[in-house]
Amino acid sequence: MNNERIDKLVNSFKDKFDGNPDILVRAPGRVNLIGEHTDYNDGFVFPVAIDRDIMIASRRRDDLIVRLYSLDFDQSVEFSLGDIKYDEEQKWSNYPRGVAFFLQESEYKISGLDAVITGNVPLGAGLSSSAAMEVAMATTFEKINGLTIEPAEMALLCQKAENKFVGMNCGIMDQFISRMGKKDHALLLDCRSLEYDLIPLNLENIKIVVCDTGKKRGLVDSEYNKRRAECERGVKILEKFLPGISALRDVEFSDLIKYSGHIPEITEKRCRYVIKENIRVLESVEAIEEFDLLKFGDLMNESHIGLRDEYEVSCPELDAMVEIAWKIDGVIGSRMTGAGFGGCTVSVVVEDSLQELIDKVNEEYPKRTGLQPEIYICTAEDGAGVVEI
Repeated sequence: MNNERIDKLVNSFKDKFDGNPDILVRAPGRVNLIGEHTDYNDGFVFPVAIDRDIMIASRRRDDLIVRLYSLDFDQSVEFSLGDIKYDEEQKWSNYPRGVAFFLQESEYKISGLDAVITGNVPLGAGLSSSAAMEVAMATTFEKINGLTIEPAEMALLCQKAENKFVGMNCGIMDQFISRMGKKDHALLLDCRSLEYDLIPLNLENIKIVVCDTGKKRGLVDSEYNKRRAECERGVKILEKFLPGISALRDVEFSDLIKYSGHIPEITEKRCRYVIKENIRVLESVEAIEEFDLLKFGDLMNESHIGLRDEYEVSCPELDAMVEIAWKIDGVIGSRMTGAGFGGCTVSVVVEDSLQELIDKVNEEYPKRTGLQPEIYICTAEDGAGVVEI
């Protein structure tokens, strides 16, 4: 834990609110190793919580006033728990507002608080800064009010805040891994049942490398909703032939092929990707458990090709970053991660090849795109919790 960050956060709280915070919590961002756009199709995902997080220092109040200060934006907001409205001006505050709104809707009794928020999860990079903010805020309200919120319930509540208050129709993965992650493990999550397994990563001498393309994800909201609609359309058509299905999760690949003539071409492509990606996730977990990293890497690469060609959510910048990684011998696998149209790639890299990857990305990527990359060497960390001050 970075003591310099903690000191800065605590000192900022003292400056803003005249006194010490009662509690400091953190919630991590995430990178998804494989299983993209499967979550809202009731499928499987395989993310890790990373060593980039949102931290909140807070102190309980005896009234219903919530005062928040963002250290990173240098902005303050104030609202009452009795009258929570969407803020058009300071949009970062809508994540805490949404969490407070739905905590109360779920009949949790919460008091007001003073809080300072800081984060080092890159914004707009697809590492889920929004879920980290929501889970950190929910954990803050939980701890400061002496509540007990079951982890899965907290994840669902935070997802609801993002879906219904912020207005982003995300699946459950991001909030779940931010709350439930475990050091040196990835999380196999069944997005329908919310059953999960923490899988030891067995990555000795292997690094998880996240490369930020520097391309902000401008198209993601509208295109995300289009992809979701295509998947739902595919299910509606296939229901006629496969009674009882409710999501692409329920469709065998052989059945998709069998009935593909009844499905519009673009819809069939979207469905094909999701069905194959679910298979890849389960095969990836088997590969990790069997120490077959080459198989795991092949599945990551296939995932990127599917995202590029079938789901069509990649972009030239993501493709360039992945192609650079694929040419390096010690890169086991590389793919785009997150919703797409910009953001980050994730690569699994032999430690001895790490510097070569960093050098090649820094040299070749700007030539191909005109953008400067950011490279993060990540470790798999624990989910949300209290930080000792």
